[in-house]
Amino acid sequence: MSEKISELILNICKKAKKASYILARLPTEVKNKALYNMADALEKNAEEILEANKKDVEASRAKGVKEALLDRLILTKSRISKMAQCLREVAELPDPVGEIVKTWTRPNGLIIGQIRVPLGVVAVIYESRPDVTSDATGICLKSGNAVILRGGSDAINSNIVIGKILSEAAISSGIPEGAIQVVPVTERSAALELMKMREYVDVLIPRGGAGLIRAVIENAKVPVIETGTGNCHIYVESDADLDKAVNIIINAKCQRPGTCNAAEKLLVHRDIAQKFLPRIINELRNHGVEIRGCEETRKIVPDVKPATEEDWYTEYLDLIIGIKVVSGLDEAIAHINKYGTKHSDAILTSDFNKALRFIKDVDSAAVYWNASTRFTDGNQYGLGAEIGISTQKLHARGPMSVQHLTSIKYFVLGRGHVRE
Repeated sequence: MSEKISELILNICKKAKKASYILARLPTEVKNKALYNMADALEKNAEEILEANKKDVEASRAKGVKEALLDRLILTKSRISKMAQCLREVAELPDPVGEIVKTWTRPNGLIIGQIRVPLGVVAVIYESRPDVTSDATGICLKSGNAVILRGGSDAINSNIVIGKILSEAAISSGIPEGAIQVVPVTERSAALELMKMREYVDVLIPRGGAGLIRAVIENAKVPVIETGTGNCHIYVESDADLDKAVNIIINAKCQRPGTCNAAEKLLVHRDIAQKFLPRIINELRNHGVEIRGCEETRKIVPDVKPATEEDWYTEYLDLIIGIKVVSGLDEAIAHINKYGTKHSDAILTSDFNKALRFIKDVDSAAVYWNASTRFTDGNQYGLGAEIGISTQKLHARGPMSVQHLTSIKYFVLGRGHVRE
């Protein structure tokens, strides 16, 4: 690892730590003003962002990146406006910092309380989505945290420009310098160095594919919140409304197949497989989806490509779907809990009790009844933007917004109390 990169990361972390102490005590009004100004700056400088993004897209196309993955990289004026709107929505959210969670009085008269405080310095390591630069920045700022952003090499030009625009607008609004920083180099050693900065970084959030998340978990000395790969399932029960099922499945698989909340597997009850599979497979193929199916699926639709054991574990992030015929709810739940990634899974049924059983027994961050998995999103949940979708159970689970980037501090009020 070059000394130059090591020194760069250390300086970034030191600046972030210094800024975090100032951020933690900033009034809500200052943070909100910064968020609104940052949103305006994104829209005002859209052409500069698009020019940088064009370089990233052209470089990725030259490397042969698939169109479904390119979709995550591409920015448009509309997407930049959406990024700006997310910042404005975060500004409208209640400020979690300083919230009194609860208080209680002990028999000896001591008053015990819990208050929300920022985590401190949040580092985000992510791949090809430049909108993460804006979303993560907004959430960290509102929750009083400094943020260090290390995006992938495929979006480096976009990230640097977006980070510069956001930082300049924030500083001019009263946010301390160093609160928003983009790592300006693409070497892997920079990410590895960042993962070891336990003295300065309070939490590390990886956003990307299984390889990135595994690398962070294996190498990080900083506490990590895992965000998910999304091997998401939709299970169609025998009593499902099949017209609605078709619409939900097409939306979940095809709207944006390169996202972590896109459906990757379809489970169909055996009693309706003969009737439903030809219809849904034909519809999926009309949308350009490659089908990989179990033996029963292939008996009903013979030209389906056989699914392997590896397929059931795979997050495709592409126009590919695996289909399996199951005997019922028990098998569907068991299959999801074995092969899924604890992200988002749905049941399509008209039976409340079956839906309730699915919701209780499927071990995922988000479970759906008669709705597309594509709704797993902080903005769609009314949380404003999100910094990631946690698939673990400690600290936070599901879409993480401003309240999830705070911790609890106890305060104790006495009147000369001493312990006996």
